Amino acid sequence: MKKFLSLFIIGLSISSLQAQEFSDALRYSQTNLNGTARFRAMGGAFGALGGDFSAISVNPAGSAVFANNAVAITLSNYSTKNNSNYFGTTTSEKDNSFDLNQLGAVWVFRDYAETSKWKKMTLALTYENSNDFDNRIYSQGINPTNSVADYFISYANGIPEGTITNNNFERLSYAGQQAYLGYEGFFINPTVPGGNQYVSALTGTGNFYQENFISSTGYNGKLSFNAAAEYDERFYFGLNLNSHFVDFNQTTSFYEDYLDSPNHDSNTGVQASRFTNELYTYGTGFSFQLGTIAKITNEFRVGVAYESPTWYRLNDEQRQTLLVDCADCFDDTTSFYADPDLVVIYPTYRLNTPGKWTGSLAYVFGTQGLLSFDYSLKDYSNTKFKHSTDVNTQLSNLLDTTNEFRIGGEYRIKAWSLRAGYRFEESPYKNGTTMGDLTSYSGGFGYNFGDVKLDMSYTFAKRDFQQAFFAQGMIDTATINQKNNNISLTLLFEL
Repeated sequence: MKKFLSLFIIGLSISSLQAQEFSDALRYSQTNLNGTARFRAMGGAFGALGGDFSAISVNPAGSAVFANNAVAITLSNYSTKNNSNYFGTTTSEKDNSFDLNQLGAVWVFRDYAETSKWKKMTLALTYENSNDFDNRIYSQGINPTNSVADYFISYANGIPEGTITNNNFERLSYAGQQAYLGYEGFFINPTVPGGNQYVSALTGTGNFYQENFISSTGYNGKLSFNAAAEYDERFYFGLNLNSHFVDFNQTTSFYEDYLDSPNHDSNTGVQASRFTNELYTYGTGFSFQLGTIAKITNEFRVGVAYESPTWYRLNDEQRQTLLVDCADCFDDTTSFYADPDLVVIYPTYRLNTPGKWTGSLAYVFGTQGLLSFDYSLKDYSNTKFKHSTDVNTQLSNLLDTTNEFRIGGEYRIKAWSLRAGYRFEESPYKNGTTMGDLTSYSGGFGYNFGDVKLDMSYTFAKRDFQQAFFAQGMIDTATINQKNNNISLTLLFEL
């Protein structure tokens, strides 16, 4: 008779756990192109233009271009579609969310003294959702060689069987806890009694049916305190002090069965399983930005900006559940339920994301329109965990310097403005396949009512990447084709 094993673990605090993984570093190092509708419509190419709240996030000197006090608010709708291909089986999953994406205010102070060349000073306070984590990915297919047992084996190898069976769960390292799950879940057995090497206990020898569902929510927000000044009506200088906020929830549910696996015994051993991992990450960070804009002529402008690394302090909480459908695994017919009943806390850890340089050019055609170009350089191999040498070595070896290009244009017809943009960002990986290049197209329009401006934008972006179900052991990947659609609406009031 089939019986059920349920193991329930809540992770809140133990010093030996290492929650940090390679994917965590990239998650908080990358940012989406968010912000005002005008900014998005023009592909984010605002480094030499300024005069826009999101332009301040590229080049802090941009706030000094504002002519009057102003406030703005932006609402956005995000739609994401992920097409997955896993060993020839294709699936699709969608996610849609609505967000208050941007909020800002700027105060302009003028100096009318004829003897001073410092004509204007501005202070600004802005909030932007740097990265929206709402996403859903579903993959399914038949893996010809690897099962979840390989995940448990990768952690168990090197740990004596007695360590797993004779210690309380809270005394085990993270690797020991994963080994415990595999051992108590009837996935793995030691090669010799009491040994420290393990093999799969599954009767099936291949063609494992697998499903993986990933659902994430949350955001990476940035609150910026800005100060900028105009000198001689030609030069602009600015500084941002940025406070970052991370709130990330992810649930991964992995299902596997062996009904069609060669040599599978339907009367003995594991028949099916569901392994669920829930991760909650929260924390804060700090960064700063410096920038300048120069008017070479009244029409031609250049800008340079530097964004420092972001210094994060993050906390992880993890919850794991393993449900196993097992035949003839127990001595009685009742369900077996094991609950370690412990509180486990991951220690606070530090993550430093890479800095970025941005160079910008813009040409303004009087009151008729403008063209703008931004180029950014970012070395992802400089991403570092404070106390994780092994992961840092991986980051240095696998990640690369990226080039990002943004092009935007605006054409004005009386009170109307028509806009378009293009953005290209290289893969942060040296191989270019783990995550592909990002390509984005955008467009939009605006209407100037005088003291009130209304802007709308549409942005399309696409990128391919490889999604591994687990960090080690079973590292087969699904190929994900991700497409993002965004509609943003901004309302700006000049005061």
